[in-house]
Amino acid sequence: MPARARDLRKKEKASLLKDLDSYRNELSQLRVAQVTGGTPAKLAKIKDVRKSIAVVLTVYNQTQKARLREQFKGAKYQPLDLRKKLTRALRRQLTPNQAAALTLRQKKKLANFPVRKFAVKA
Repeated sequence: MPARARDLRKKEKASLLKDLDSYRNELSQLRVAQVTGGTPAKLAKIKDVRKSIAVVLTVYNQTQKARLREQFKGAKYQPLDLRKKLTRALRRQLTPNQAAALTLRQKKKLANFPVRKFAVKA
């Protein structure tokens, strides 16, 4: 049975890497058994070991990314992989501050010719 993610999340980084190394060694031994014609039980275990490797790597990467998110929280700039994905158009969209900016000519026009107010609505 593959390793459980909830159990692995409690482990330290060194322990996870040690587990990963042991699973990889076990997988290489099982592959040798596969080539030499091992028992069906060993051949069936290959799938579980591969899944365990995947779970360990997933937990390791998620915890690493969570630590990085914590480290860059509130920073002015973030690494690209920690920024929000959004869509390409939204990533290139002007910020609210940029969108509200006025040119000098626009400012003068608004100051000298304010929007007229009418008492009667049509």
